[in-house]
Amino acid sequence: MDERTVNLNKFYNEDCDEEERLLSKHGSIEFITTTKYIDDLLKNGDRILEVGAGTGRYSLYYANKGYKVNAIEFVQHNVDILKSKITPNMDIDAEQGDALDLSRFNDNTFDVTLVLGPLYHLYNETDINKAIEEAIRITKKDGYVAIAYLTSDSIFVNWALKKDHLIDGYPNDFDKNFKMINYPGGIFSAFYIKEFKDIMAKHNVTLVKNIATDGLSHHFKEKIDSLSDEEFEVWVRYHLSTCEREELQGYSNHMLCICKK
Repeated sequence: MDERTVNLNKFYNEDCDEEERLLSKHGSIEFITTTKYIDDLLKNGDRILEVGAGTGRYSLYYANKGYKVNAIEFVQHNVDILKSKITPNMDIDAEQGDALDLSRFNDNTFDVTLVLGPLYHLYNETDINKAIEEAIRITKKDGYVAIAYLTSDSIFVNWALKKDHLIDGYPNDFDKNFKMINYPGGIFSAFYIKEFKDIMAKHNVTLVKNIATDGLSHHFKEKIDSLSDEEFEVWVRYHLSTCEREELQGYSNHMLCICKK
């Protein structure tokens, strides 16, 4: 196995509890925001592909709403968890696979393609563009591709500052301008927002929206997790009212770029 495969299997098998994160108050904001915007794109009868489906939070949500869903996930451990949650009412097909090779699907197959994790773990320009090209290829004309990515500045704050890596994180993980260095040993890759928009501008799609799906929530996760349900509802309303404001997006941990083919 190559370094990416080894590292990601170890990370998602041993080091990361993705389900627990998404079910926390602070983690649920990403899900609430992402589904709000994806729901607005969907029509009755649409086919959905999720590439990088993880343990199935989004794929199962949409299958339960009656959509035909295909789910591709790189880590077999996650595929097994996803499959264990499928109920008889769901029309969902889950398989192990790689965002870099979607050749099992024909061109122009899906109405909406979700790429909500793979670009967190691709480290060079060739692979990043290949994953984007594959997602666009299998999406129908006038369909939508929604791609999630991480921001470099958010990772600097969350990892280097909050977890005491200001000294050892430079120059190994951040360059002289404090841009994150993307490499397999670092597990995650990240972008500046303008950088990612420039990447997407090279592909045959039109940018529809660029959304901060969790905003400041990850930076204040302990506080947000301690909020009462009533307080949390107010915070979510604030977040949803500001998540498209460009001047507030740079420190969001997760971003969602929605494009039309």
